Amino acid sequence: MSNNIKNQISYSSTGVNYNVMDPLKKLAQKTGKQTAQNLINFGIKEVEMSRGESAYVWEEENSYRALVVEGLGTKNLVADEMAKITGKTYYYSIAQDTVAMIVNDIITVGALPQVLNAYFASGGPDWFKDTKRSSALVEGWAKACEMAGVTWGGGETPSLKGIINPETLDLAGACIGIIKPKERLTLGNKLQDGDAILLIESSGIHANGLSLARTVADKLPERYMTKLSDGTLYGDALLAPTYIYVNLVKDLFDGGVDIHYMVNITGHGWRKLMRANKDLTYLITQIPPVAPLFQFIQEKSENGDEDMYGNFNMGAGFAIYLPAQQVEKAREIAKQYNLKSWNAGIVQSGPKQVVIRQASCFAIKPKNIIFEAETLGIR
Repeated sequence: MSNNIKNQISYSSTGVNYNVMDPLKKLAQKTGKQTAQNLINFGIKEVEMSRGESAYVWEEENSYRALVVEGLGTKNLVADEMAKITGKTYYYSIAQDTVAMIVNDIITVGALPQVLNAYFASGGPDWFKDTKRSSALVEGWAKACEMAGVTWGGGETPSLKGIINPETLDLAGACIGIIKPKERLTLGNKLQDGDAILLIESSGIHANGLSLARTVADKLPERYMTKLSDGTLYGDALLAPTYIYVNLVKDLFDGGVDIHYMVNITGHGWRKLMRANKDLTYLITQIPPVAPLFQFIQEKSENGDEDMYGNFNMGAGFAIYLPAQQVEKAREIAKQYNLKSWNAGIVQSGPKQVVIRQASCFAIKPKNIIFEAETLGIR
């Protein structure tokens, strides 16, 4: 457990407390399940196992369909602050962050995104007066959709005065995807003892943990203009656009890789590695080198390793579980997208937990972290 340090900036102190928030998610899943019979009216049925996954799945005649709703979070607040300093607009990449959050969730169940709708909610009309900024958002959104191979179908731009800060936007969206052939449905039922855990690199913080990262900035004399150990500005490092993994997953399937499960490593950090509804142990023996950004956040927030890996992606944005003999094939496909990957560990029989236990032979500092099942209360 983390040390109780007086100056520590805990994740819950920044307004994100999963212990309080997750019970509502579980209640919503349980209550929503009672409405599943309504699908019978359309001659289709839900895939019950998908409840609690990153996307909801239902079965149609020749395919499965998946639906996800996801939001950006508070990363655009960093973009707003940096714009005041540099005069630049960062909403082209902020759009990619938002689209990535959506499509990276839907692919975890084996779906390819088909149609995506945008949700740009404001506290009034003033935000849209900066046409350079709003144009960058629209252009970036369209480009990100092209990157993901998804059609931008439309969306909603509600004005919610009194609910949303008029100086910014609430960015989110919904996406429908298709799983075809049906054999590509990926809900963790194929997970088994001996499966390999392949981690795919992130571009940085992606769009999770920004509440804590912004609180760190508030305590720095130069705020987002503070330089990291590699010379990068803190604000610029935070605003690196999130990777979109859609084409990687598509090529893995097309290449015959037998994917047993996938996880988009977002909120809850590496605790998400045990998201599958199975009692298995996920042993991690190799982790990505810790980037200067995460080193900086850890130093300034005074959080221990358990808190950092329990809330941030720490350099790994996506996880793929597959037979050990197919790892190198999958890594070669990832390399074609210039994505680093790590044969990070193994799935084992045992209690549901994530064990990060890195041997001292590795170049970076060894870890010894255990996340038990109750630390991920999302289903």
